[in-house]
Amino acid sequence: MNFPSNLRYTKDHEWVLLEGNTATVGITEFAQRELGDIVFVDINTVGKDLAAEDVFGTVEAVKTVSDLFLPVSGTIKEINPELDSSPELVNQEPYGQGWMIKMTVNNPADVEGLLDAAAYQSLVGE
Repeated sequence: MNFPSNLRYTKDHEWVLLEGNTATVGITEFAQRELGDIVFVDINTVGKDLAAEDVFGTVEAVKTVSDLFLPVSGTIKEINPELDSSPELVNQEPYGQGWMIKMTVNNPADVEGLLDAAAYQSLVGE
């Protein structure tokens, strides 16, 4: 399983790539594997200012629907438009074209408080 070292991770299996005060967020390879084939991504929180751990959307797989939790506080600026027609990108490229949102982070230092790749790998037992 892949755990890119340039990302930060949450215990809820989201990943974060911070560039300045903009974060790209998606779900991890472990999460998409646990969910199975993803058939729909529902995110309608663009423009909303949310706190860390708030639900920013849902991801629907063949057998289940799972909430998506915001890793850090901030404002959601963009949803990956490709996911409307190709939700399977989350399965195929969870750390690439399968990203879910871009957000402005209230405090970039909060991202540093998330799990690094080694800690996340230990959490999921891989």
